[in-house]
Amino acid sequence: MLRVIGAGLGRTGTMTLKTALCKLGFGPCYHFTEVFAHPEHLHHWAAAANGEPGAWRGPLDGYQATTDWPGVAFWREMVQAFPDAKVILTTRDTGEWYESMRNTVFAAINGRFPEAAARFRTFEAAEQLAEFRQAGLIGRSFRGRIDDRDHVIACFDEHNEEVQRTVPAERLLVFRVNQGWEPLCAFLGVPVPEEPFPHSNDRESFRSTVLRNPAL
Repeated sequence: MLRVIGAGLGRTGTMTLKTALCKLGFGPCYHFTEVFAHPEHLHHWAAAANGEPGAWRGPLDGYQATTDWPGVAFWREMVQAFPDAKVILTTRDTGEWYESMRNTVFAAINGRFPEAAARFRTFEAAEQLAEFRQAGLIGRSFRGRIDDRDHVIACFDEHNEEVQRTVPAERLLVFRVNQGWEPLCAFLGVPVPEEPFPHSNDRESFRSTVLRNPAL
């Protein structure tokens, strides 16, 4: 059962949040990297993106938290389905976020990182990834297109505003990862660790952390 729902779009520190949540005892946490480890999940995400009710639940079995896509595409459904779960909206400077998306996620979608496609060894998995990407990521998060900076930024701002408008204040933390442990731990009701706050998956390490190519 989910205890924490990450409602921030990708490239807002979602990998850092995943790492932090696991260190705080809220793992395992579902992030897009789990799709690479479990390509069999893709048919669930594709079905959910195409409107099959509850299809997103299957991949999350056994997970206590979720951040990033594919899960964030279904944040509304998750918030409703798990009324006791805490919701964390990671965010960052809008211009910096767009440039990070343009140079990582959108670049991968547009074929600039062929190693991403190579992660999926079957035609079926690659097709399901493409299906989720179009209907789930681009469709649900960006109203069907990512070819215009102003449109993408407007979608980002609207997403953040909707989360804050929809989720009750007592369930929601609006969080920038550079704030570190204190606000996160206070919100989750756990002690602050002695170790430094993690910082994972910056733009320069995107290829090695998200597009690394171990045997699946």
